[in-house]
Amino acid sequence: MPPTPDSTESDDSAAIVEPPIRVSTGADDSAANSAPPIRVAAALIVDDDGRLLLVRKQGTSVFMQPGGKYEPGETGAQTLARELHEELGLRVDPAALVPLGTFTARAANEEGRLVEAEVFGVALTAGDAAPVAGAEIAELRWIHPDDLHRQPVAPLVTDRMLALLR
Repeated sequence: MPPTPDSTESDDSAAIVEPPIRVSTGADDSAANSAPPIRVAAALIVDDDGRLLLVRKQGTSVFMQPGGKYEPGETGAQTLARELHEELGLRVDPAALVPLGTFTARAANEEGRLVEAEVFGVALTAGDAAPVAGAEIAELRWIHPDDLHRQPVAPLVTDRMLALLR
């Protein structure tokens, strides 16, 4: 099922619920406040089986959402569309991305830092090309939320994105 902020279907597939506009990390915020957060745009891509598309960058062991850092002058949607093309070979119209909110969590690969992610739902259709690891992506996996404990996964996914799925 494609992610949308107001999906209310009650079948077994994953659905997205509308999140607050900003979510902090709670108690973890003070531990990483010495440096500004790493600002990124990130995709929440869920297939019809409720699996999340996660990627692992070269030289790292942690799986995270596809996306990346802003280039000067880009909106979050433009950044994510560019990153999805560079990293996974996907062509996505920025206007088709569904804003889900901005979330803060501990950074996966930079000790003591926070990541602030503007997250968008991305719907892939049967006619779209399958994502392929490119650029700095070493590996991609479709992972069901029940199986996230089987590999290292970024706190943004485990602490923030799972709350969007039901």
